[in-house]
Amino acid sequence: MAQTAGVDMSTASRVLRGDVSQRVREETRARILKVAEDLAYRPNSLARGLRTARTDTLGIVVPQLDNPVFAAAIRGAEQAAAELGYSLLISHREPGTTATTIAKLSQTNRVDGLLVASLDDDEVLRSDLAAAHVPFVLMNRILPGAPLSVVLDSRAAARRGVEHLVGLGHRRVAHLSGRAQGFNAAQRLEGYREGLEAAGIAFDPVLVATAGYTAEGGARAMAELLPQRPTAVLAATLVSAAGAMSVLHAAGWRIPQDISVAGLHDAPVARLLYPSLTTVMMPTEEMGRVAASLLVRSLAGEHPDPVPPLPPGDLIPRASTGPAPG
Repeated sequence: MAQTAGVDMSTASRVLRGDVSQRVREETRARILKVAEDLAYRPNSLARGLRTARTDTLGIVVPQLDNPVFAAAIRGAEQAAAELGYSLLISHREPGTTATTIAKLSQTNRVDGLLVASLDDDEVLRSDLAAAHVPFVLMNRILPGAPLSVVLDSRAAARRGVEHLVGLGHRRVAHLSGRAQGFNAAQRLEGYREGLEAAGIAFDPVLVATAGYTAEGGARAMAELLPQRPTAVLAATLVSAAGAMSVLHAAGWRIPQDISVAGLHDAPVARLLYPSLTTVMMPTEEMGRVAASLLVRSLAGEHPDPVPPLPPGDLIPRASTGPAPG
């Protein structure tokens, strides 16, 4: 492009950057800009990044790409990143894998910072983050010593789900919990217990089964609970609720006549299940937006204050919940 305009590369570069520190004749400036327009020239952000040690790219690491919860978080992060002048690079890391996805994303792809959602144990996650050597923000996860996290108020969401089921007359309310020993699982289990306690119902550990964050896990956990004859079940996630419903259908249980089912998080698929699933809305897209904004502020040298947990949205009653049988 510089050759076509008849100038050296440094002059063309300064003009295209809008640098006014170097005096350039107006005729020359106009010629450079005209050639750039004719050639549809766009600045090479990679080359600029090599010179400035910045790429204007954020990385986001999620454990599941097919989970609507993480899809919404990616959507929110991408929107905020674009508004702030950054691109977003998406990477998938299966829980328990030994590959250092986080470190590779920061080093091989040269991202400026990372947004991380992880289902790994604390020590595994801590080791990977230490190897990344870039600023990061955790999403829906607390890690002792990590400066920035954006989490959902899962405790309040689970309590709201139990209140709905108890309000329909249910006394044997089961819970499909998340990952064993996980931060979110503990928060949701605590909210479940609080909801029961507020209604004067004693907590019964035999009505709790670990489902994790997959439909297969939800199916296994629901199968474990069938002999306990619950009349309602609150699933920690939308996908585990879907798995639970598949087992109930196969076992001949009618929803909601024999058992009511509710889940945390809402997505279009909740309306497509049979029957449509009652859910508590969670601000997962907002979580992605807030996390990306915090990360960009951190990259700019700021020291953002921790943000409080994002409160759940409304409970959306649908056909999967109804009055307790009998």
